[in-house]
Amino acid sequence: MTLAPITPKGEARRAQLVEGEFHFTAEDFRTIAATLHTAAGIALPDSKATLVYSRLAKRLRALGLECFRDYCALVTGDHGLDERQRMIVALTTNVTRFFREPHHFDHLREKVLPPLLAQAKRGGEVRIWSAGCSNGQEAYSIGLTILSLMPDAADYDVRILATDIDTQMLAEGRAGLYAEQLVEPIPADFRSRWFHREPDGWRVSEPLRRLVTFNELNLIGQWPIKRRFQAIFCRNVVIYFEEETQSQVFSRFLPLMTPDARLYIGHSERVCGPAAAQMATDGVTTYRLRSALQ
Repeated sequence: MTLAPITPKGEARRAQLVEGEFHFTAEDFRTIAATLHTAAGIALPDSKATLVYSRLAKRLRALGLECFRDYCALVTGDHGLDERQRMIVALTTNVTRFFREPHHFDHLREKVLPPLLAQAKRGGEVRIWSAGCSNGQEAYSIGLTILSLMPDAADYDVRILATDIDTQMLAEGRAGLYAEQLVEPIPADFRSRWFHREPDGWRVSEPLRRLVTFNELNLIGQWPIKRRFQAIFCRNVVIYFEEETQSQVFSRFLPLMTPDARLYIGHSERVCGPAAAQMATDGVTTYRLRSALQ
């Protein structure tokens, strides 16, 4: 750890946390971590200081700022809403792919969808939520699983809600255009039937697009959701939250689940808090309400 020179604004010397072109101190890191936690529920351990510096240095350059102290003043100020959103986008990880953790889609196809789609053909509704959908690959994987059983599903009351805090990822999901390497996990017959080849990649077809609605939603904010879901995918999302926040999110899912609903979570996640007592495992990182088993 070295001492930084006096900053352009003449502030006293403070310990430089990460070496680089911008002055970045432990106090700056704590301010950014607290702001991210308040805005998105994401906990940043001290070990992430270098990551924070590298990702936000780009924002400082774009804004013409000289040090992280000025950036912290901006994102915590009354007029910092837009930049706080950009900061969240810069510091969150959007790791996703089509049919990631394929056992969940096998479970959905074999155990959950058959009775639901039969119900839809009789006039019922099917609702599935992809919470933390990133750029839509998970939501469209759900849609492809539905279409594999019911090719005309979009003509019935079958819908997938895809939500994320990152508006840029939502825009990519709505556009539905994916590079060649991203669609490799999709079976060739699915790809040829439900996507269109374009110069820049593969575009989601209209029947698949009609199944999915993309909306902005912060999992630690307000949930303007009134319907209940027969399946909720919230995978590799709460891992970035502290246990108390994870517990709150799982508890909020409960009243939004139909009696026979399933909850799919990430491979390194476990349902915790009060919700754990109300849920039983139904497969690998797959849960259902205990009341449905009585």
